[in-house]
Amino acid sequence: MDRDGRIVTIGLSPAWDVTCRGRDLDWGRHQNIDEQAVRPAGKAMNVSCALAWMGFQNVAAVLWGGDDHDEIEAAVARLGSGRIQSRMTAVEGRTRWNVTVVDTLNHREMHLRDASSLASPDSLGKLGEGLRGLVRPGDTCVFAGAMPAGELLTPTVDLVRTCRGAGARIAADTYGPVLKEVVNAGLAWMIAPNVEELRELLGPPIDDAPAGLVEAGRTLLDRVGMVLISRGGQGALVVTKGGVWSGCSTARREALSTVGCGDYLLAGFLAGLVETGESRSALTRGLKAATARAWGWTETMTWEQVEKEVAVSVEAL
Repeated sequence: MDRDGRIVTIGLSPAWDVTCRGRDLDWGRHQNIDEQAVRPAGKAMNVSCALAWMGFQNVAAVLWGGDDHDEIEAAVARLGSGRIQSRMTAVEGRTRWNVTVVDTLNHREMHLRDASSLASPDSLGKLGEGLRGLVRPGDTCVFAGAMPAGELLTPTVDLVRTCRGAGARIAADTYGPVLKEVVNAGLAWMIAPNVEELRELLGPPIDDAPAGLVEAGRTLLDRVGMVLISRGGQGALVVTKGGVWSGCSTARREALSTVGCGDYLLAGFLAGLVETGESRSALTRGLKAATARAWGWTETMTWEQVEKEVAVSVEAL
């Protein structure tokens, strides 16, 4: 990756994530909770926040509801510690709220997701205008999160073409028709699916085992430069033309929440590529960041502390 280029995160389905933690939660009860946190989210915003936590400047170019635009600007300034340049596109409406309820005693969680309604022909056109004035050669544009299909498929893919035409590399962390179109058109430098998204992209059954994932990833290398595959608790695997690496955390600890772990994996991987240019080192950094997210350490520890404390194993396949 170009050290002088910026990482620009682009998302069409942002959200406010509301996380409530309590003990022994169940239906039909009126209970106090131990903690409530409200954060700007959606995959693109998560990647921006993760990069900022690791000390990396980045640009957040996300659709956001005009009704709560002032709130997101204040939140980005606070959470990004000055490392996130906000280039939000404010459009008509209010950004959705997603709620996660975590039962810390019984180690279970529930995710309540509202549908995103900000994307429209007009709002995508407005975002495209902003990207044409923002993206420059050497940038890496991260298209992350749910992307609309149907009548909005073409204008959504056109946003990717706009960034690619401006000389940016495209990292796609999405799924469904948009990912398939981007891959088939040869627009992506890298993609970051989980196992289910990889199966959806390629069609045939794929075993969640290194050999099967490597074989599947290699079938894509004529159209993308690298494939970063998230395997949840089993770690991650990266397939490139130069080699294949697989890794996971070597410590066993209860995950407080799985929300956002894949976003921290991608952010750490991209940050590692900027620093070292090596896929193995990048995967190591991504796994450390994802593990820290699962353990809740990203809220209480610095990246420097996490880098020392989280042990991961990465090997060539």
